[in-house]
Amino acid sequence: MPIRTAIAIILIITEACACSPERKSEASDPAAGSAQVHQTELQPQTENVSLNQNPTTPAPAPAAAVAAPKVSGEKAMQYTREVVAFGPRPIGSAGHKKLEAYLRAHLKNDELEEDTFTAQTPAGSFKMTNFIAKFPGTRDGIVVIGGHYDTNYPLKNYVGANDGGSSTGLPLALADVLREHKEGRPTVWLVWFDGEEAVQQWSATDSTYGSRHLAAKWQADGTLPKIKAFLLLDMIGDADLDVLRDTNSTSWLEDMVGQAAVKQGTSSHFFATENGIEDDHLPFVQLGVPSADIIDMDYGPNDSWHHTSKDTIDKVSGKSMEIVGNVVLQVVWQIT
Repeated sequence: MPIRTAIAIILIITEACACSPERKSEASDPAAGSAQVHQTELQPQTENVSLNQNPTTPAPAPAAAVAAPKVSGEKAMQYTREVVAFGPRPIGSAGHKKLEAYLRAHLKNDELEEDTFTAQTPAGSFKMTNFIAKFPGTRDGIVVIGGHYDTNYPLKNYVGANDGGSSTGLPLALADVLREHKEGRPTVWLVWFDGEEAVQQWSATDSTYGSRHLAAKWQADGTLPKIKAFLLLDMIGDADLDVLRDTNSTSWLEDMVGQAAVKQGTSSHFFATENGIEDDHLPFVQLGVPSADIIDMDYGPNDSWHHTSKDTIDKVSGKSMEIVGNVVLQVVWQIT
């Protein structure tokens, strides 16, 4: 799960609703042991402008409306339920190893690359693995869709059904679609990132281990310029789905996400609020890759289920994952 950076604008829905900046935090839980939580004061929209502008990646020419295939929310929910059944899945744990084996088994007939590396963390060295499944298309370029599969390291009794579970399960359901539908889209790479969560406390160096490693690797080997767009999925299983507009993402790609939601008839679930998010997309944004973080950061009453033992499978909705998945597919089929 990511941290919110110091940007927030709550959109005014009616003249009678004059909303002011609010403070949000990662909730603590009595069952969570000694886990540290981080909290950010929301401030005016004056910071991180360089990230949002993304000057090296201009918006593409508008594409004709294209009918994209649909993802199965039922399958996404099934995969998420199976993932959560492994229990807590922090790096180095038994549940984490079981999930890695599960991903290998599901992707064994695809073009699968395992990007394994050793990360130095406040708790010592850990071997981590990003899983990359490649699905060739009939148009030029690459679109990357990613999500993290680890759960929070310090928290105890924490299965991360939404935060880690949904971002693992929905990409597996998207893989089912991509295997069957190649025409009219670019090549798609699905990435399951390892080590997104902080080991001690969220910071630029203690978080996003897998995405920082992969972005640097792809910069070194010349892959990054081939990527048309990067769509990140995180915490997208919330039954009360409310995807915010991330001000650290690329503006034109966020616009495409919003337009796709309109086309799908699900725009009421998108962009009621804005905020700046630190997540697995930032290493790519910083290297000039057009990126959009698709995330619902308000999980439970006053975000009270976020990073707590209440993040359980009963809070997750296949319908929510279907809504997000169909918007993502619409963007993939429409991007030029």
